Amino acid sequence: MKLRLFLLSMLVAAVSAQEPAKKKLEPYVLLPEPSALRTSLSQIPPGSHKTVLSPAHEIAGKPGVAVYTKEEFAKFGIGVESFVEHAKEATDARLKTLEPDFIKDAKGKTRYAVYRGDSPLIASLIAAPSLGKGFEKLLGSKLWAVLPDRHSLYLFPAKPEMLAEFAEDLAERYKSDPYAASCEVFLIKPGEVPKVVATFGE
Repeated sequence: MKLRLFLLSMLVAAVSAQEPAKKKLEPYVLLPEPSALRTSLSQIPPGSHKTVLSPAHEIAGKPGVAVYTKEEFAKFGIGVESFVEHAKEATDARLKTLEPDFIKDAKGKTRYAVYRGDSPLIASLIAAPSLGKGFEKLLGSKLWAVLPDRHSLYLFPAKPEMLAEFAEDLAERYKSDPYAASCEVFLIKPGEVPKVVATFGE
C-alpha cells in the first residue's frame, strides 16, 4: 500500500513538473484607445484629441486585456496618478524583454523600427519612460511613435516625408482593426513625456 502511494505521488509530481507555469497577468497597463472609448479613469496624453490611455489589466484568453471598471479600480485603494506610475514601471520592465524589428532599405540603412506580436500590450509600450533610448544612432534623438492597433508600435525618424510614405497603410490598419489604438503621432524625446504632434488617420 505504501509503495503504491509512493509511486502515485511520484507520478503526480512528474506530471506537475511537465505542466507549463501559469503566466503572471499584468495588473498595471495604460491601454491606448480611441477617445470615443474614454472612461472616467482615462488619461489624455499631452496634445492629444483622439487618443486616451485607460487603466487596464491583462486577462487570460481573448482579447487579452480589459479596461478597469470604476468599481474594479476602487479595489486598488490608490489614485489614478499612482496607477500611472506603477504602469510606467511595469511597462519599462516589459520593454526590456522585447526586441524590435529593424526595417532597412536596399542599401542596408535602417529606416524604422517596429515592435509587434501577438500580445495586446504592445501599443501600451508608449507609456514606457525609456521608449526610444538606444535608437539615437540609427533613427535620431527625436522619434515619432505610431500605434495603429494594440499589437504594434512603430518608431520613425521625426521626418514628415517618412511618415507620409506610410500614412495610408497606417490609417487602414487603424480603421480596419477591431482593437484600434491610436490614429495620432507621438513625439518621443529623451526625458520627456510622449506628446501628440500629428494625426495619420482621420
